[in-house]
Amino acid sequence: MAPQLYPEYPPELSPEEEQYLLSNLKDWSIAHGLAVRPAPSFVPTSHDPSGALATTAPVTLFPSLFPRKCFEEGLAIQTAYNELYSAIARDEQWLQTIVEELIGVDDFVGRLWQIHVQVKLEGYVQDLSLGLFRSDYMVHSDSSASTSSLGLKQVEFNTIASSFGGLSSQVSKLHNYLLKVGAYPVSTAATLQKDALQLSYSGFNLAKGLAAAHTAYGSSQTERPLCVLFVVQEPERNVFDQRHLEYALLTGGVRSFRLPFHRTLQDTKLDMDRTLVYIPPSMPSTAFEVTTVYFRAGYSPDDYPREEEWKARLQLERSRAIKCPSILTHLAGCKKIQQVLATPHSPHLKRFLPDDAVASRVLSTFAPIYPLDESQAGLEARKLAKDPHTAARYVLKPQREGGGNNIYRKSIPGFLESLPVKSWPAYILMEMIEPPPLQNAIVRNGEVQKGGVIGELGVYGVCLWRSGSGENSGEVLQNFEAGYLLRTKGDQSEEGGVAAGFGAVDSCCLVDA
Repeated sequence: MAPQLYPEYPPELSPEEEQYLLSNLKDWSIAHGLAVRPAPSFVPTSHDPSGALATTAPVTLFPSLFPRKCFEEGLAIQTAYNELYSAIARDEQWLQTIVEELIGVDDFVGRLWQIHVQVKLEGYVQDLSLGLFRSDYMVHSDSSASTSSLGLKQVEFNTIASSFGGLSSQVSKLHNYLLKVGAYPVSTAATLQKDALQLSYSGFNLAKGLAAAHTAYGSSQTERPLCVLFVVQEPERNVFDQRHLEYALLTGGVRSFRLPFHRTLQDTKLDMDRTLVYIPPSMPSTAFEVTTVYFRAGYSPDDYPREEEWKARLQLERSRAIKCPSILTHLAGCKKIQQVLATPHSPHLKRFLPDDAVASRVLSTFAPIYPLDESQAGLEARKLAKDPHTAARYVLKPQREGGGNNIYRKSIPGFLESLPVKSWPAYILMEMIEPPPLQNAIVRNGEVQKGGVIGELGVYGVCLWRSGSGENSGEVLQNFEAGYLLRTKGDQSEEGGVAAGFGAVDSCCLVDA
């Protein structure tokens, strides 16, 4: 663990202060949709068979301290990351060379690529793509230097189902509210000053991105009413996070519907020109033309228990609707892509970011990442991963989105021994980021858990682009930073996923550390 670099924080609370703080936190959260459906371990399904209950989302009691310089850099660099990943998604030839290395060792990636090949043979009918991205970082304290220095290092880049944009907007408002009503002790006034607490407008901005795609789609080809389709998991505990985006869209006059992924083939169809038509089960006499498909499902093999789900993904990809993300954009988010870009001395970054200053800025956020293939770098990484002593500095990651998939530190050698060697190239080896120690309290299921914590900053980005062909590499139509998310977990937990039960939604209190 890195040395202590922050001031003493948060303050100790008397029982009366803590009660007042918790009472305001819980009531404000439910009143403003900072909520999730309760986990079965908290409220058994038999006690809530109709799914009527909600509970406060896991949140921190105080906003967590975060270095101002790192925060500002994360937001400033997001448009460069948007440009990078949209360029990767538009470069099918380059992407194919990377994906083909995975097809033989990762069936899920292979099936996604197969869908792209099928649609390409038939011919794509939509050249617009939307990315609602999130780039995740941790603060790294370089204790090897003569004086500890702080920098931002990327954990991963998310190209599909980048969640918590709705709730992150609410938790930053929550912490500001608690400050205004005096729920925080006077002793924190110097720390929690006005310019230190950072509001996030991620919910509004992500909805703005969906609305931009909806508009870019154009008018109906069939005189049907237009809509945006949220493709979702069912049941979905994190439904309120998604609802905030739906409500923001409706405020702007854009109608949206929620489609459980497993009902895609029942509730949608393609016209002759491959226009995607959605018929709501609640309104069987009305057919809507879908402008944009926003995937909040389909990112995990668990979302494809039957062949019908693969047929559904193919049908959606074949359609004229704008996809968020398209199959190629989904594949661009593979950890292998991150590894190829971030491997020391990699030549690939400049292919997509020709401006040396921009590429250098992005490069500075990369933590060292290595393949586990039979290349020279891969063979060196295998040695590091198999030795318990050196493996303690690394995390092993598969080509997966969502929490709970990674293998950490000394667990790596035993895990690799349990796999056939031919499967090792499906993983990447990433050097662990060492953040400075922090303290906070997390409120989960009504209970307060206090102690050391680690924060992970997610910066949202919106990018809408048109694909090219031949010498034409396409063009970016919209590109903007879209707010932030801070996820905080106990420092004894390796994983940070809020929905997976590891982390909590947080906001930033900026400090000049």
